[in-house]
Amino acid sequence: MSAVARTVPGLLSWRCSLHPDRIAVEVHGVASLTFAQWDRDAARVADALRHRGVRPGTTVGLVFSGGDWTGFAVAYCGVQRAGAVAVPLPGDLPPARLDRLLAACSASMTVRGADGVGELAERGEFDDRDDSRPDGMAQILFTSGTTGQPKGVAATHANLTTGAPAHPRRMALGHSERFLHAFPIGTNAAQTMLLNSLTAKPSALTVAQFTPRRMARLLPHVGTVFVVPSMAVELLDSQALQGLDLSGVHLVGSTAAALPPVVALRLAEAFPHAAIVNYYTSTEAAPAQASMVFDPARPDAVGRSQPGTIRITDDTGAPVADGAVGQVWLRSPHPRHYLGEQAFRDGWVRMSDVGRLHDNFLYLSDRDSDIVKTGAHKVSTLEIEAALFEHPAVVDAAVIGLPHPVLGAQLAAVVVARAGIDLPAVRGFLAPKLASHQLPSRLVVVDRLPRNDAGKVLKRQLGAFFQAPTGGDDT
Repeated sequence: MSAVARTVPGLLSWRCSLHPDRIAVEVHGVASLTFAQWDRDAARVADALRHRGVRPGTTVGLVFSGGDWTGFAVAYCGVQRAGAVAVPLPGDLPPARLDRLLAACSASMTVRGADGVGELAERGEFDDRDDSRPDGMAQILFTSGTTGQPKGVAATHANLTTGAPAHPRRMALGHSERFLHAFPIGTNAAQTMLLNSLTAKPSALTVAQFTPRRMARLLPHVGTVFVVPSMAVELLDSQALQGLDLSGVHLVGSTAAALPPVVALRLAEAFPHAAIVNYYTSTEAAPAQASMVFDPARPDAVGRSQPGTIRITDDTGAPVADGAVGQVWLRSPHPRHYLGEQAFRDGWVRMSDVGRLHDNFLYLSDRDSDIVKTGAHKVSTLEIEAALFEHPAVVDAAVIGLPHPVLGAQLAAVVVARAGIDLPAVRGFLAPKLASHQLPSRLVVVDRLPRNDAGKVLKRQLGAFFQAPTGGDDT
């Protein structure tokens, strides 16, 4: 593979030369796209954009729904082939929020849906020019905003193509002909899937919108499936897997949030021939990540440390001893950066997580913002949530701290339950598993936890369930 392939459009041209007629991206029941079609239409889009005044460095918003993955793929590479910067955004954003994000990244124009990209492709001519550069900005993604306002994160082509194969025999996921996912456009997980379609052996298969039954119907026809933990729980609880032949699934990958051990065990039981793999990264840190096959002997580990990619420090940035708890950092050789700011120092990104490294395995304690100071104790909500998932009636769970006049904060659990549940029963179940200061003092049962597009719980919204009488069953 030549040096030009160290850009995203270069990777597409490389795959087109190898597998022109192979399906690259398919939306089940909607549309499919071969590598030849993808490369040709991206070149046409780039030509049309140049005629509209788009130049290298121009920022272009891409607003697409889940049913438009093939059009999105074409627009994404077309924008980059013109040397411009792609800004993927989900098509179901409220107009006011969409306008704010487009303004935040100074988008000069917007391509919306299949009709928008189709119009560009029809008006453009095939042009061999590729204005992208490895050190040029390639995309802007917005963070999930779980703890505040979303922030724009810029990545170069060199960042996005880190680790891309140089030989067709070295493509990832070689055990599969198709990999399945249902991640919304605009998330870091979705962008990873788009890059997978260029750098991995199998074709990408997705559904227009995730439901457990839609996804389950496709599982017998794929070798790899990617989920976030909330999707995994819905899939397992839906009964949609019953009676399916899942022997062909060799890998189940989970990303976006830590996979609770009990959920990993359930996945291993449901997919007996598959490796259950946890991936730990962030929009800011990617493609740096920690990953590992779930190991029942180390159920709380989220990944293995590779040399120079993970470090744990105290609050001043000084390294801590092996096994000591501190701030988690990941490092990418081609770092990303927040809009308007310099690249992260030396490539190291603070993950806003507290954790420890022990024998090169990474263990998370909690998010910085989610640690609850109650009385004299600092409590990990992640540990309590993992224990709650073991309760047979609990479908989903999140723990927060609520103001308390004496303790400073009290622990409160918000759960989705498949059967009746109350606070005394929960505390009794958790008592043998947790210390007394880790037991929730309040509980509310709700129909669904609020989550963002990436599947992460919006914890800042959970306090309202304990204030409004109609918010749920507070016990």
